[in-house]
Amino acid sequence: MSSAAEFLRDRLGGLSPRYGIVLGSGLGTLVEAVSGATRISYADIPSFPVSSVSGHAGELVAGLLGDVPVVMLSGRVHYYESGDANAMRVPLQTLKDLGVENLLLTNSAGSLRDDLPPGSVMRISDHINFSGYNPLIGVESDDRFVGMTSAYDAALATRMQAAAERLGIPLQAGVYMWFSGPSFETPAEIRMARVLGADAVGMSTVPEVILARFMGLKVAAASVITNFGAGMTGGELSHHETKDMAPVGGKRLAAILKEMISSDAVAS
Repeated sequence: MSSAAEFLRDRLGGLSPRYGIVLGSGLGTLVEAVSGATRISYADIPSFPVSSVSGHAGELVAGLLGDVPVVMLSGRVHYYESGDANAMRVPLQTLKDLGVENLLLTNSAGSLRDDLPPGSVMRISDHINFSGYNPLIGVESDDRFVGMTSAYDAALATRMQAAAERLGIPLQAGVYMWFSGPSFETPAEIRMARVLGADAVGMSTVPEVILARFMGLKVAAASVITNFGAGMTGGELSHHETKDMAPVGGKRLAAILKEMISSDAVAS
């Protein structure tokens, strides 16, 4: 067991989380829905990376969502902060060591579709690792050859979709393309992404999916759409736009995830 997991076990009072959730920008309302919450700063957890990105809280939140024990990572470290695709290995391994089997990933993304406007939510059905970077480079084991055909768990996807339908919140599915960042894409790159079959673009999540599958975790993921891709509207993109729009779709996605996880207690 990792030193981070040992540290957390002493502070979580025997909590056995069934879900791990990585929260991108705008998902603060989901954190507030956790009852009996224990909050621990990343800076206090051994070996945990601390994000330098504004809008990412940088704390672990554990407790009950509905009646289901969960651990949330409020904020993530991105590849573009240090050039390390393996940056989220320790946090994800920690969730695994704490007993998490289901990992829900969220992010902010730019839409490539006119019918997926800012403020909407997209369930990630598949991804394109356009950056080419991989967190498993350097792993000295045949375990590094991870199959990605079913990277996104079908059962979790079905439950996420059903939760959205019960709430009456539109949830479209699409392909997410990972660019390394931190600069935004060019209009030419957005045109290319659309030709290649992407529905949204962003700067995170894909390394986490690869690591999670390597660790044997089941994965579901969703994007909060904060903007249209470069060249689609004529305006320039900015991180301020991302932070301003993330809470709009974030409230919708938070409601979906809360319903999805809470219904798990009923089903079991």
